[in-house]
Amino acid sequence: MPTPQPGIFAERTHSHMLLEYQLKDGVDDASLCRALGAAVRGEGQTAEVTELTGQQSPVNVVWAFGADCWARLDGDAPKGLRSFAGAGKGDTVAPATQRDIFIWFHGDNHSANFDAALAAHRALTAVAEPLLDKNGFFYWDSRDLSGFVDGTENPEGDEQKEVALIPDGEPGAGGSYVFSQQWIHKLDAMHALSQADQEKMIGRTKLDSVELKGDAMPDNSHVSRSDVKVDGVGQKLYRRSVPYGGVTESGLYFLAFSRDIERYERILASMFGTSGDGVHDRLTEMSTPVTGSYWFAPSAEELSRIADF
Repeated sequence: MPTPQPGIFAERTHSHMLLEYQLKDGVDDASLCRALGAAVRGEGQTAEVTELTGQQSPVNVVWAFGADCWARLDGDAPKGLRSFAGAGKGDTVAPATQRDIFIWFHGDNHSANFDAALAAHRALTAVAEPLLDKNGFFYWDSRDLSGFVDGTENPEGDEQKEVALIPDGEPGAGGSYVFSQQWIHKLDAMHALSQADQEKMIGRTKLDSVELKGDAMPDNSHVSRSDVKVDGVGQKLYRRSVPYGGVTESGLYFLAFSRDIERYERILASMFGTSGDGVHDRLTEMSTPVTGSYWFAPSAEELSRIADF
């Protein structure tokens, strides 16, 4: 099995920078490859501050690419890779804003993340335009800004790679199908609900994240709509979402990794009311997705090939 990008699995980091780029019109493949190679290599990252302060802090970096961009890089394309086309209908939709390059910097030192992100941005600026630039953070004990614990049912141990990585022997092995969405929360509306009603909306208790059982679990709760099974098999994802924002706008940058792109389609259909039962996730009444992209995060070996451009 090719080696996955290690930053995918580095957990409980406290500072995050999330960047999405769209390629500029008229950029030729040679220019794209040169810029990406320099960016992946980290060219231009200054060591001046590190030398002056004597401080060093590791930065985890994950690179991923939209289908059209990856095709131009002549890589080993996974068979299901495609652009995100959106989900839902009427007033309950997950919009598609497919972009070309995604970079996720994360660690425990925002200064180090910033330096690494700025170097990558400078390398890419001739060929791509940044359309999303968000700072995420670890909120209390891994909670969403709603106050609920996020990622309670995330796989652990060896199951993380089993869920997240394209299996050995398949095109793109060691890589992952990635899905990202920026959600804007209506925090005042959320917090205006009683705690009991908030728990019914999510499907878990707020304090200790215990799943509601039996008749206490509404069929339109977030847990009910996102816990999708096919022939009894749970459509698990490895979620790495992070809260972002400030007092005027805040929410969740949803980020997930999967061995199978179809899992996203099934979960989104269930959440956005197109799975056949007409029920949608009540969470969509309190938070609105404003972006949506599919990406391919190639293996470390494939990323090294890009760095050699």
